[in-house]
Amino acid sequence: MEEKIYYESFERMETFMAEAFTAIGVPQEEAKICAAVLIESDKRGIDSHGVGRFKHVYIDRINEGIQHPKTHFEVVREGKTTAVVDGHDGMGHVISVKAMEMAIQKAKEYGMGMVAVRNSTHYGIAGYYTMMAANEGMIGITGTNARPSIAPTFGVENMLGTNPITFGFPTDEDFPFVLDCATSTSQRGKIEHYDRIGKKMPEGWVIDRQGNSVTDPGEALKGLTNGTCALTPLGGTGELTAGYKGYGYATVVEVLSAALQAGTFLKALGGINEDGSKRPYHLGHFFIAVDINAFIDVDDFKKTAGDILRELRASQKAVGESRIYTAGEKEYLAYLERKETGVPLNGQVRKSLMDVRDQLKMDFQFVWEK
Repeated sequence: MEEKIYYESFERMETFMAEAFTAIGVPQEEAKICAAVLIESDKRGIDSHGVGRFKHVYIDRINEGIQHPKTHFEVVREGKTTAVVDGHDGMGHVISVKAMEMAIQKAKEYGMGMVAVRNSTHYGIAGYYTMMAANEGMIGITGTNARPSIAPTFGVENMLGTNPITFGFPTDEDFPFVLDCATSTSQRGKIEHYDRIGKKMPEGWVIDRQGNSVTDPGEALKGLTNGTCALTPLGGTGELTAGYKGYGYATVVEVLSAALQAGTFLKALGGINEDGSKRPYHLGHFFIAVDINAFIDVDDFKKTAGDILRELRASQKAVGESRIYTAGEKEYLAYLERKETGVPLNGQVRKSLMDVRDQLKMDFQFVWEK
């Protein structure tokens, strides 16, 4: 029997998360930032990074003492177009919004701005921050390192994080171009989603220490934690399907997320001490904003960008295919649908939300309880 899915509106879900963050110690305005980033993921149909991760990635880590609810955003070095920030293991969403705001402000004044961050925590969907720049008529770029997950080409040990590198810019269409993807074939969040819905993963996403494909999401998640499994880089294993490209891009993100800011990298990001106890992840990020008006009138840029995307979508389609998409389009279509239906919530996610509510003694009734 197929599990019943319930839907909660964007507004109520965002309100619940903001109130829960506040109840656990996040300052109210910062709680609103965290909730806004998370709900944006669900709005765009990215179920791997939204409310499904609310409890176990954020609430649980605050409870475990490895993430601070109050964020100390310290600028440790600054130039006209650059800055280095220490987030002191606060809320990654807050740190990242402030860092991108700083990059945007520098770009408005000097044409470009870049901010490198150390000692941060999981920052949600990377596309949120590039859209901040796009909404200001700018090109936005961001990347972050993460817990060891990806095996190098010809290797089987999880060394690099999923390490997304993300681009966003405005167009003359109803939505910006946003390319937001990991440098691995898949990512932990998507595997967690498969685990929640009880679905096997495709072969080639995860390998064990013998190089064999792992398709059980529960086994994969356990193996990624204890080091017996690894994600394959974008392109897959070996060189035949260009897995070295994903491996190379993941390494670029690792360097820019650690070397510019004297940050933590590779295995040190595992979040586990030698005695098995948990510790902060100390993630690094980078944020770049480029003022388009420093090069060309932003409306001319938008028109050219839109023409490129429209020509791509209008090109000849493969047999059996009815549509070609460009980056950000599917997410926009998901938003148009979900603004009417709300956020889809399966049983496992519903339970996690009720657990948070009960733990924090919140007065909140979800739609499925009415």
